[in-house]
Amino acid sequence: MAYTYLGLAIIAEVVATSALKASEQFTKLIPSLVVIIGYGSAFYLLTLVLRTIPIGVTYAVWSGLGIVLVTIAGIILYRQIPDLPAIIGMVLIVAGVVVIHAFSNMMPH
Repeated sequence: MAYTYLGLAIIAEVVATSALKASEQFTKLIPSLVVIIGYGSAFYLLTLVLRTIPIGVTYAVWSGLGIVLVTIAGIILYRQIPDLPAIIGMVLIVAGVVVIHAFSNMMPH
């Protein structure tokens, strides 16, 4: 169940972060509410995840996948195309998350 909560937390964070630009510094009501509800939901779900998964691993997965998914949302919603160094950096972040899951003693194997 922890990974389900983590997946939902990531989705909530991606939705909230993506809505930040549309909120126009919190001057637009609906996008601003999406930001507030999205981040509130994400952090609540993270508290549930932390019952089972260590905080370092949780944060690595949450932030790593969040970066990649927010970048994809930026491409789709705002036409913000990452350059090659940005793509390489994101690949390295994802590789780090994979290394944690595959080899870390913090994770049950």
